[in-house]
Amino acid sequence: MQKVQKTYTPEIKQEAVRLAQTSGKPIAQVARELGISDTSIHQWRKELTEHGHEAFPGSGHQTAQEEELRRLKRELERVRQERDIVKKAVAIFSRSQP
Repeated sequence: MQKVQKTYTPEIKQEAVRLAQTSGKPIAQVARELGISDTSIHQWRKELTEHGHEAFPGSGHQTAQEEELRRLKRELERVRQERDIVKKAVAIFSRSQP
């Protein structure tokens, strides 16, 4: 039997971290009350601290830097293909001239 991994929305993650920080209760107790592992809350807290408002981009979503990198890689690939086409055309036309 396969274990199904639960997914949580960014709002739930942020709220769980907020509760763990402000409730005065141990993280393990907050995690039990929410039905979440305490390891998850520790990871979410770390990610929220490191990335701020860009934390928890979600499945298929990317941070602004990742999206920019992806866009630039696509553009680079397109430009390389265009360059290769021009190189081949120059080679073909330079051969056909007497």
